[in-house]
Amino acid sequence: MRHKGILIVVSGFSGAGKGTLMKKLLETYDNYALSVSMTTRSPREGESDGVEYFFSTKEVFEKEIESGGLIEYARYCDHYYGTPKAYVEEQLLLGKDVILEIEIQGALKIKNRFPEALLLFVTPPSIAELERRLTSRGTETKEVIKKRLLRAAEEAQGIDAYDFLVINDDLERCVQEIHEIVTASRNAPFRNTEFMNHIKEELEALSKGEN
Repeated sequence: MRHKGILIVVSGFSGAGKGTLMKKLLETYDNYALSVSMTTRSPREGESDGVEYFFSTKEVFEKEIESGGLIEYARYCDHYYGTPKAYVEEQLLLGKDVILEIEIQGALKIKNRFPEALLLFVTPPSIAELERRLTSRGTETKEVIKKRLLRAAEEAQGIDAYDFLVINDDLERCVQEIHEIVTASRNAPFRNTEFMNHIKEELEALSKGEN
């Protein structure tokens, strides 16, 4: 019997290393599918449309909102980010565990709409390390880095809503830890209602037969 995949939401401070973690996770294990988000921000060096993101104009993005084509969307640092619905639903039905790498606003919307979703929050071991990672990217001005750190302070207030915290201090260890969390979560009773109902029916039939 093919099990429906788990919807996994991965959030974290900008610069926490979410993208690197997800790339390594997909390279290491074959049961994951990464949902490609849509955004109105400009591509960074090395990014391609349809790979890291679907890059969109504000007008096109807002049409997707109106048509109901997004599972969730949020505005972050003056840009829209959202999750196209069709791809996610298709992969879940195929049994893939679908990863949504999204900001905290979108993550909380997902949790409200899909209570069975698994929420993971990625953080570096310290804020000093976070600032170092943001600076070492060399793609943003000091003003933008400051804005991202201020945003991190706001995001920290919502971490309690997540199911698990992942401290990204060692890539290999963190990838294994995430996979172990997902594997264990797959066996939660509320994610196996069909199997549980079958067990209950068999027990009920056995009980009636004994009487």
